[in-house]
Amino acid sequence: MNILRLIIDFFQCTGCSALVWENILMIAVGGLLIYLGIAKRYEPLLLIPIGFGAILVNLPLAGLMEEGGLLNYFYFGIRSGIFPPLIFLGIGAMTDFGPLLAKPQTFLLGAAAQFGIFATLIGAKLLGFAFPEAASIAIIGGADGPTAIYLTSKLADHLLGPIAVAAYSYMALVPIIQPPIIRALTTKKERVIVMSEIKQVSKRVKILFPILTTIASSLLVPASTPLIGMLMLGNLFREAGVVDRLSKTAQNELINIVTIFLGVAVGSKMSAAEFLTLKTIMIIVMGLVAFSIGTASGVLLGKLMCILTGGKVNPMIGAAGVSAVPMAARVVQKVGQQENPSNFLLMNAMGPNVAGVIGSAIAAGVLLSLAG
Repeated sequence: MNILRLIIDFFQCTGCSALVWENILMIAVGGLLIYLGIAKRYEPLLLIPIGFGAILVNLPLAGLMEEGGLLNYFYFGIRSGIFPPLIFLGIGAMTDFGPLLAKPQTFLLGAAAQFGIFATLIGAKLLGFAFPEAASIAIIGGADGPTAIYLTSKLADHLLGPIAVAAYSYMALVPIIQPPIIRALTTKKERVIVMSEIKQVSKRVKILFPILTTIASSLLVPASTPLIGMLMLGNLFREAGVVDRLSKTAQNELINIVTIFLGVAVGSKMSAAEFLTLKTIMIIVMGLVAFSIGTASGVLLGKLMCILTGGKVNPMIGAAGVSAVPMAARVVQKVGQQENPSNFLLMNAMGPNVAGVIGSAIAAGVLLSLAG
């Protein structure tokens, strides 16, 4: 009897005794994210740690999100607003703003693609979401994972899991979502337009750009400073030419370490209690709507620019105005070559693409200001 009692007591101390179907389902969701990252290569750098974080947080009695728990410490980097700006530091160090500076008018395409954010904000409000929740859902339309995480952690922390998963899922699905929208809104004649080559921009201009952009955007939208400031600092490291060690660290070791912490921390917000709700389904649907509207608005402005320039702008590059760098630009390049094998739109598409990174960060700052 004593042995039987010991066995029963031991079983009650294991996670098996507290395991419920909701935990099992979320562990399966975590496994699915890992599968998509490995087998399908959908944003593997983030979906794999997010998926594993989701598994960890749904293991009963582990106490990983309790005070003093491992994942609770991981999440501090998101809660305090540190991880997303550090990701932006690395992105800035890897980004060449030359195509944007060579054709500054393409910044308008990056701005137009943010329309999906504000259109979805209105829709989410009409569906009954509070403004902080609506703003967090809407930012998915920018197709910028770190920005979505940053804004949601500030405004609607309880929605971080589904919003982060939706944001990164749609970033990964850019090659599937965007081509039908592009083809539906453009004609064959427009899709075969060959644009002029990107001219070289002077080193002085490339150095001044991150400094002046930081000052201007911060004065205009102070709440965007953490993201824009780190993005431009990373880019200054890249363009200065005298701090290669800092630039390489930002591009490699730093961003890799932060990506691990960020992904696992996001996964820690995917507990069954927080994720398995009606709101999660609504967020995923509205995120798709936001991303689609952003793509469409960029293409439509591209069509207007095509008309105003007498056919010198291929409207498809407007689709790259979303912040999925460089995937959206590659989609434009691929669709363009399907229509005209001798057409190379990649560098022209990179202009609105990197503008979209700036635009989504500024949009997040605007939403933060309105919520405050």
